[in-house]
Amino acid sequence: MNKTFIIVVAIGLLLTACKQNDTLNAQRQAEALVAQMTIEQKAALMVHSSSPIEELSIPGYNWWNEALHGVARNGKATVFPMPIAMAASFDEPLIETVFTAVSDEARVKNRQAIESGKVEQYQGLTFWTPNINIFRDPRWGRGMETYGEDPYLTGVLGCAVVRGLQGPLDAKVLKAHACAKHFAVHSGPEYSRHQFNAEASERDLRETYLPAFKDLVTKAKVQEVMIAYNRFRGKPCGASDYLINTVLRGEWKYDGIVLSDCGAIWDFYNGHQYSNDAEHAVAEAVHTGTDLNCGDAYRHIPDAVKEGLLDEADVDRSVVRLLTARIRLGELAHDVEPWNHLGDDIVESPEHRALSLKMAEETMVLLQNHHGILPLKGDERIALVGPNADNQEMQWGNYNGIPSQTVTLADAMRQRKTDLLTVKACSHVDPSDCLAAETLLEALKDVELVVFAGGITPELEGEEMNVTLPGFKGGDRTSIELPDVQRQVLKTLHEAGKKVILVNFSGSATGLEPETETCDAILQAWYPGQEGGTAVCNILYGDVSPSGKLPVTFYRNTEQLPDFEDYSMKGRTYRYFSDTPLFAFGHGLSYTTFEYGQAMIKGHRLVVPVTNTGKRDATETVQLYVRNMGDVEGPKKSLRGFQRVSIAAGETAEVTFLLDDETFLSWSEEKQDMLPAAGNWQLLYGGSSDKLSSIDYVRPSVR
Repeated sequence: MNKTFIIVVAIGLLLTACKQNDTLNAQRQAEALVAQMTIEQKAALMVHSSSPIEELSIPGYNWWNEALHGVARNGKATVFPMPIAMAASFDEPLIETVFTAVSDEARVKNRQAIESGKVEQYQGLTFWTPNINIFRDPRWGRGMETYGEDPYLTGVLGCAVVRGLQGPLDAKVLKAHACAKHFAVHSGPEYSRHQFNAEASERDLRETYLPAFKDLVTKAKVQEVMIAYNRFRGKPCGASDYLINTVLRGEWKYDGIVLSDCGAIWDFYNGHQYSNDAEHAVAEAVHTGTDLNCGDAYRHIPDAVKEGLLDEADVDRSVVRLLTARIRLGELAHDVEPWNHLGDDIVESPEHRALSLKMAEETMVLLQNHHGILPLKGDERIALVGPNADNQEMQWGNYNGIPSQTVTLADAMRQRKTDLLTVKACSHVDPSDCLAAETLLEALKDVELVVFAGGITPELEGEEMNVTLPGFKGGDRTSIELPDVQRQVLKTLHEAGKKVILVNFSGSATGLEPETETCDAILQAWYPGQEGGTAVCNILYGDVSPSGKLPVTFYRNTEQLPDFEDYSMKGRTYRYFSDTPLFAFGHGLSYTTFEYGQAMIKGHRLVVPVTNTGKRDATETVQLYVRNMGDVEGPKKSLRGFQRVSIAAGETAEVTFLLDDETFLSWSEEKQDMLPAAGNWQLLYGGSSDKLSSIDYVRPSVR
């Protein structure tokens, strides 16, 4: 046997043993501490704002921290684009790099807090991100926090987030925790999440709602999993023995922390009317395996034990997990700190701002470009119009930090054109705050081209909120259409003969059917972070060719959507939608053109030739979908691979996809699970889910 191979294997085994020893030693330390505690002390460690136990030298710790797209709610930090925007990049390595930068800033902020003498909320090392729920319906306000509607894409990108946040798992001290949320069948409505019961078939559960969670647990080794507010099949998720013990801890062998969403244990009896009182609620949650309570319901643990509702051994199990994690993070021994080399100046450093800009540029999706109106030539008489032209906070999204500098689209375009005319024209939704058509056209009489910065804001869509306006309810949308006040302005501009470029800022798909007629070009800009204005401007002027692809289906209108509260996947997302969308999942134009040649199967690989047939270098995201021809009830197609490839003008690249067991996962009615399936398959490849070439493939039975 090759000596080099033996050495590599030996080193691998040694690193694994060291990691296992670190964890085992931490667990033994935790067990020794727990053996000395009263039930009251144990309960005090099981809430997110954990009290100190001075006689055991255990400091207080606040588990609640956020890093959805940058260190959040803790002052200055680099603000990257929202996750739904990052998903549009289809750039797994770049997303991992982004979250490595985020965890660098997080470690600096944590050190600063320690040096100040007290670590408060949003200053710890346990980050409740990523949100990997499936964005099944564009009306859900929190969909902007996710990585889109596809389970495979969500799993791949979610794992990149976890790797970036947590750092090397064989490190003596872990860099941070990531948290997969919200487990497991959760995507609105926001307005009823504390009472709602989600029903999903076993097939939809295993085929759509669980795969990303499985990936993060089994592949990325995520350290925390947060249960959702809602009930699943009649039980609150935090009391679901099926979700937590049969699937998560049983099938997937997860041994990390399970925590509740904030206030979710109270919902057991206040919202869901499932438990009789607080003692019964906390007893069921702890016994099922929910280790940590965001909230204070677990203060009732001692009473639940005294009343015989809860075995103290269940409490011990959870506290050992929590203390083991704190020891592994170095949180109980600050003298062992491998991250002190990260200086204070790394927070919102020039390098991180440049990374935010690069990420934002890759998120931009060019939906429409009639007659090649984009990129701009630079000599046009231009006006910048619309409610999002100079809106900093819109660019920050939600769960955000506060950058010291933000470049809006108005800022960036003024740097290009000092004589740029800017006119607000209208608000987002209020018709009383709009210019009359005559006044607007008079202001624009010398302008030939209008860039309209429209869409919505995180103040209108987002987590449960007290918003009731036309088209919006409690953070969700009741209509996906562009608000009517903006629609009317675009119609007025078009009828006046203006060339119109719509830059749509939103965290979700927008119904833009009329706008495909009134606008010459449409650019989907999402909530693009602190450098978003520069990114949009660089795309508009052609410094960067757009390369983003839609991670969600853009439906024509609200009428194409099923009932919002129906969790069946029938008629939802590109995988099961039977009508024609406005813009398909995976769609995104470039300033060049790409031609796909005939793919070839070579062993266990599919090789796809792609030629840049235009006049400028650009990047294409090559997508692989599969269809099981023997599964008549299954999805029309499912994403199973993607690669971003930079191709010079006139050149051809060969893109290779591995055809492994996971490529051919399909629903087994017999096994009630997703398993590699033999038989006839179609391999579909191209630059968008609606423009695909195909090749037949027969997967042999495995004996």
